[in-house]
Amino acid sequence: MRKMIRGAAALATAAAAVVGLSGVADARPADPWAGCPDGAVCVYPQDQNPAVRPSLVFYSYGPHNLTNQYGRHWVLNNQYGGATAALCTGSGGVGCGSRIAQGTGVYADLTPVNSITLYRP
Repeated sequence: MRKMIRGAAALATAAAAVVGLSGVADARPADPWAGCPDGAVCVYPQDQNPAVRPSLVFYSYGPHNLTNQYGRHWVLNNQYGGATAALCTGSGGVGCGSRIAQGTGVYADLTPVNSITLYRP
C-alpha cells in the first residue's frame, strides 16, 4: 500500500512539474520591437530611421541621465502594464514633458534632453 501511495505522489509531483513548466513556456515574451526588449525603454542612435538596434536600454523605474545624445533619435517605450516614460530637460528627471505611452515611441531631438524617466503604471 505504501508503495502505491508513494508512486501516486511521485506521479502527481511529476505532473505538476510538467504543468508548471508548460505555463512558463507559454508566458514567453513576444519578439522585441525594433530590437527593444520587452519591458524596456530604448534609445536608438542619432538619425537611425527606421529604428533597428538600440544604443541605450533602460529597465528600471525612475530617472536615467543621458550623456552625448544630440540630434534626432527614436525613443520607444516597450514596457508593459501601462508603464510610461518621459523625456526631461533636466538631469535626474527634472522638467519632464508629455508621457510616452506603452507600445509607442517618439522621434525627438535629444539635444535639450538630459534624462529619461520611466514611470510605474
